[in-house]
Amino acid sequence: MSALTLEQAIDKIESSYEFMLAYAAQGRDFESMGGDGPPIRQVLDDLMLSLAALAPSFEKEIGKANASRPEALNAFCRLLAADAERALVAVNVVLSAHNITSQLIDNLNASMHLRTLLTDMFLLDEALSGASQTTPRRTDN
Repeated sequence: MSALTLEQAIDKIESSYEFMLAYAAQGRDFESMGGDGPPIRQVLDDLMLSLAALAPSFEKEIGKANASRPEALNAFCRLLAADAERALVAVNVVLSAHNITSQLIDNLNASMHLRTLLTDMFLLDEALSGASQTTPRRTDN
């Protein structure tokens, strides 16, 4: 697979998380029980690839941004990279199970490692979007 862009990595992480929320809500005792869509293992494999690509993709975008404080963005990107690594470990734990139940996915969804990563991702993306603007937004009318 070729390197993911930042937008592709974020989109895949978001869609994987949404899929996992739906999977957890289904009450599956066995991963092969009914349902449409891709198998959960495929979703988790895609999620892992996106998690691995996330920090490098952000680093590239930070390098292109016209930020007033690029060192702050880079420092936070290092935190995001560490949180992405922790989320990868959690996903690997789930993939090590012989049977991926809804309860197992629900526990992954609730994991602080994954939730922290999601928040990091959204915060840095918004900060980077703001840093890339050429004119400041006016908030007073």
